[in-house]
Amino acid sequence: MDGIRKWRDHELELVEVVADQVAVALSHAAILEESMRARDQLMEQNVALDLARQEAEMAIRARNDFLAVMNHEMRTPMHAIISLSSLLLESELTPEQRVMIETVLKSSNVLATLINDVLDLSRLEDGSLVLDTRVFSLHEVFREVMNWIKPIASVKKLSLTLILTPDLPVFAIGDEKRLTQTILNIVGNAIKFTKDGYITVVASIAKPESLRDWRSPEFHPLSSDGHFFLKVEVRDSGCGITSQEMPHIFTKFAQSRSGSNRNNTGAGLGLAICRRFLSLMGGHIWIHSEGVDKGTRVTFIAKLGICNISAESTIQQPVEPSGRTTKGSAGLVGHNKPFPKDAPRYQRSL
Repeated sequence: MDGIRKWRDHELELVEVVADQVAVALSHAAILEESMRARDQLMEQNVALDLARQEAEMAIRARNDFLAVMNHEMRTPMHAIISLSSLLLESELTPEQRVMIETVLKSSNVLATLINDVLDLSRLEDGSLVLDTRVFSLHEVFREVMNWIKPIASVKKLSLTLILTPDLPVFAIGDEKRLTQTILNIVGNAIKFTKDGYITVVASIAKPESLRDWRSPEFHPLSSDGHFFLKVEVRDSGCGITSQEMPHIFTKFAQSRSGSNRNNTGAGLGLAICRRFLSLMGGHIWIHSEGVDKGTRVTFIAKLGICNISAESTIQQPVEPSGRTTKGSAGLVGHNKPFPKDAPRYQRSL
């Protein structure tokens, strides 16, 4: 027992301190090792992100080159084909020749519409599309759309009615082109999916209380001085939309396949683009249908600027007291100016 060392208290305390220091050192070494490993992983991620960035930039350049080709090399000759085919239809043709030219014109319209939709969708998705805000005639926009649509409605013997409420201002501030494209697309769809019956377009100012009724989780209207909300409702007696298809109606490239829709062609981009346009204009769009062959009601709201230009210089003409129309005609209610005689020929595919 005399050979066994007896540890004094201060020696034991010293050993404990050394053990603690060793434990701390081992812990620091583990932390350092983990930091080194995290740094290596971060460097690898940075390299991967840099490669991904370079690939994304290459993809953007390729897409821009593609859009440039689409914009000029394809759209320009397509417009020439459409214009020349339209002029050719006005000449003396045999019935067989007329059918062939009409087929060429219809196919050209389909392709031109697809090209325009792809260009718009690309600009919308990358955020490069900017609204061209300026003063324009709101009443003239609706008159032009009806003028372009009327020949198609006449061929299908559809009753086409436009109602402009008395409170709708003649002039407004906004993107005339995008608003026209939206109205034309929605009314065009109504004619496209209606075999017989009617299409009614009602344009009015959305009251503040009605905005609360139309509010949805993705739509938060912000009223402000100098602006008003344009409300457009398009009703038709067409094939309608099933409840199963309703959730996908604004999905890109989604097409309705129920009932009489099966024979209609399209890329399924129109409503998706309209929704994006309206979102840029501070608005929203809703679609309601009771089901197949029960018609459809499309309502959209767009935020426009108030314009103080006086409409006294416009031509004042009497307005029909009733909105009724005959088959194959377009009735305009609430406007004070006839269709322009030199309006451009309708060139959208329906």
